[in-house]
Amino acid sequence: MVSAIATGGWLAFAHVMVNVRKWQAMTHAFHESPAWLARACVVVPAFDAEKTLGAVVRDLRAQIPELESNIVVVDDGSRDRTAAVAKELGCELISHGRNRGKGAALRTGFATALACNREVALTVDADGQHPGGEARRVLLASTHPGSLVLGIRDLDRAGAPKQNQMSNGISNFFLSRFAGVRLLDTQCGLRRYPIQRTLALGARGDGFDFEGEVLLRAAWDGVPIVEESILVLYPEDRVTHFRVPRDPWRIIRTVVAALGERAMQA
Repeated sequence: MVSAIATGGWLAFAHVMVNVRKWQAMTHAFHESPAWLARACVVVPAFDAEKTLGAVVRDLRAQIPELESNIVVVDDGSRDRTAAVAKELGCELISHGRNRGKGAALRTGFATALACNREVALTVDADGQHPGGEARRVLLASTHPGSLVLGIRDLDRAGAPKQNQMSNGISNFFLSRFAGVRLLDTQCGLRRYPIQRTLALGARGDGFDFEGEVLLRAAWDGVPIVEESILVLYPEDRVTHFRVPRDPWRIIRTVVAALGERAMQA
């Protein structure tokens, strides 16, 4: 009971803060719009997200009206109406014929964006975990279009499952050590990527391991990394496709492979 009350209180507080930040974003919108914003887009990798995708897209459009017509949904082989929802919302839709993984979906979204002369991609999960106001904060956290901006969550305060907190903590420790820079959140899907440079890094992970691998390669390559604290929502009915221990093991395997490749090139 106490846990439920605490979680409910955090969710209420998070929603209040999201509305405050929405007002702040609207107030300063005209002063915060860099030139590269006209060449930015949102990429939403989605798998079986029929129930949440509509609310995610509508919230993004309300909070980031500059990109309302530049939202790319990559349907990663969904078995439900995810693709139909994206079409009904007027999003740019790319469909994988089968489920290939989050990393593959992100690469597909980036490649499509680059082909359309877009320079920056904001990535947002389709499960409703990332409020639109927080997405805007990450989008505008750096004026430099070449920066990789990471959303930094307070998982304990947000009520994230303990196994997720443990997995993220282990990932943070090892990736920070191998990257040579302290990284506070290596698994958050709310990020801003410089598209062309990200693709040039050559990250190969197809699943959740992509986000750890691309971060490691970015640090090695000297990509500016900016961290922005964000609020995140963990409702009780949230559905996640991240699996413990399967996905943490894949992250470790991919990182080890990247380290071996780097050693061979040294």
